[in-house]
Amino acid sequence: MTEFPLISIIIPCRNEEKFIGKCLDSILGNDYPNDKLEVLIIDGLSNDNTGKIITEYSRRYSFIKRIDNPKKITPIAMNLGIQGSKGDVIILVNAHCVLDKFFLKYSIEYLETTKADAVGGRLNTINEGHSLISQTIPLAADSIFGSGGRRYRSRTDEGFVFDTLPYSAYPKEVFKKYGYIDEELIRNQDEEFNYRILKNGGKIYFTPKIKSFLNIRPSLKKLWRQHYQYGYFKPLVAMKVGATMTWRQLIPALFVSALVISGLLSFMAKLSLWLFLLIISSYLFANVIFSLSLAIKKGIRFFFSAPLVFTTLHFSYGIGYLKGMWDFVVMKNHNKKKIEDLPITR
Repeated sequence: MTEFPLISIIIPCRNEEKFIGKCLDSILGNDYPNDKLEVLIIDGLSNDNTGKIITEYSRRYSFIKRIDNPKKITPIAMNLGIQGSKGDVIILVNAHCVLDKFFLKYSIEYLETTKADAVGGRLNTINEGHSLISQTIPLAADSIFGSGGRRYRSRTDEGFVFDTLPYSAYPKEVFKKYGYIDEELIRNQDEEFNYRILKNGGKIYFTPKIKSFLNIRPSLKKLWRQHYQYGYFKPLVAMKVGATMTWRQLIPALFVSALVISGLLSFMAKLSLWLFLLIISSYLFANVIFSLSLAIKKGIRFFFSAPLVFTTLHFSYGIGYLKGMWDFVVMKNHNKKKIEDLPITR
């Protein structure tokens, strides 16, 4: 590149003392001129050491700035950052993420060559936990059985896509064209924005050269909470973009529904009992097969922990999706409650 556009990187965060420094270090370590960077950390009034860490980075690097977010909600933080940014290109990232050294370089390169409204790449999970479960979680989450389909975790061929991508880079005018981040969505807000781009004729481009990593939750309890909320807000995203989600997003909810319904009806009809047994045995068989495959590739010890992680991923997401269907589609709770009444899980 002969010219480097100014990039504004926006990081919503709250109580991220464990991760914010690593995220900032990965940005500073990128192959991109520091004088062409603006890093805006939108802090939701953290009450741990996050503020002190940000202050230290801001003292050393003038382009790193902190903006307070009194409402403590992620989509509000994103919009505060977008509206207060000066960059030609906007990138929204998570405080839990670590960017590859060439993340920024390739993001700009592909925006310029493809003329897309957004470009993004591969996101894989990492975990610093030392327990067997914590080591299994990233492996299961990145697998086809854990996340469904090829998507951005394992895709290798680049091109225009009709799905959302993580940590996309957007020309700033994209937000003037398609609007800002929907502040009703505590989770999945970037996903809704990308689907909004696609719905209105915009283009999103994927390349595996753009790489990033996400520090995933290290325990089954935290993993359950996180993926429950991912599933919970999916029906609201679908309502807002006026489209049905992809099959990989619907299958966990359909599976849980079929299991519950057939299980309840099994007390009244023998056919329902056989159906219940068929569903649960098929799932257990698939779970064991994919767990064995993971164990063969990564180590036999994972054969005993992978089934638990897969089950947590699928049931938390599926139950969350069904609860979201009830709350948002049936009860219309998003019209009755303020966003502050829907606290984010951690």
